[in-house]
Amino acid sequence: MSEKLLSVQDLHTSFFTDAGEVQAVNGVSFDLDPGETLGIVGESGSGKSVTAYSILQILADTGRVVGGRILYKGQDLSAWSEKQMQGFRGKNCSIIFQDPMTSLNPVFTIGNQLNEAVVLHTERRGAEADARVRELLELVGINEAERRMRQYPFELSGGMRQRIMIAMALACEPDILIADEPTTALDVTIQAQILELIQSLQKKMGMAVILVTHDLGVIADLCDNIVVMYGGRICERGTAREIFYNPKHEYTKGLLRSIPNVNNMKKKLEPISGTPINMLNLPRGCAFCPRCGAAMKICLTQAPQELVINDEHKAACWMNVKEACEEVRAQ
Repeated sequence: MSEKLLSVQDLHTSFFTDAGEVQAVNGVSFDLDPGETLGIVGESGSGKSVTAYSILQILADTGRVVGGRILYKGQDLSAWSEKQMQGFRGKNCSIIFQDPMTSLNPVFTIGNQLNEAVVLHTERRGAEADARVRELLELVGINEAERRMRQYPFELSGGMRQRIMIAMALACEPDILIADEPTTALDVTIQAQILELIQSLQKKMGMAVILVTHDLGVIADLCDNIVVMYGGRICERGTAREIFYNPKHEYTKGLLRSIPNVNNMKKKLEPISGTPINMLNLPRGCAFCPRCGAAMKICLTQAPQELVINDEHKAACWMNVKEACEEVRAQ
């Protein structure tokens, strides 16, 4: 078996606040192969973005990884010094943040900010660095690169700013690109353009992509594998085809029911009832239990373990255990 590019093993990340410990990520594990596109899906507060930030070790001051391992090409990142991590960020793994307007400095030109990224992580300097900046802008589909370099972030549209962030992330041709809700602040047409751009750049550069999103519809045709998170835990994982056509967790089913179906536009959308879980007070059982219409008594007291559905699919839901028992009794 070939070595995994990235392997997250039993990751636990907590934030220590005045109100108590917030267990934002609670036992997350997944692997990423070279060239693979992995989608991490879940609503706000599910722990998906914190998982991404834990990989890069860019958590807030109150947060820290309290357990588990993150292996990059077999090396444990948790054992690395801050200087080693600075080399890892950008060169080996880059991130595109949610809102490009708050990620770019409003008082510096686009050229200045891209130039800084190139100089910091590569050997290029002066005219060579400027040439690399122009090359990056053209790579992400920005016209008149020379003029754009002299402009400030507020002079560009949201789609343009997001392309700038992608260019900055690709400055060092990383092995892994993490896209954290890259289309959240954009309209639908621009969303499609940005996703197509990420996909085309991945094929051109051969990098692996981790796409973090709350919208299953966004990643339908983009991801090879999907991880569904809720309450800081993984509730279901599998290939994109398995997740979309054979969902086995009630939360995943709820997410799919809440997005439009082009084959049946008259069908009424069904939002997931209730509110997201309080991460300061996690239940003993299944985190989704209070919002689940199919919940049983065992769901209240015992957290379900992952059950193998098939070679490409796993889910942590008591309903699958119940269905398996019923099938055995029927035989």
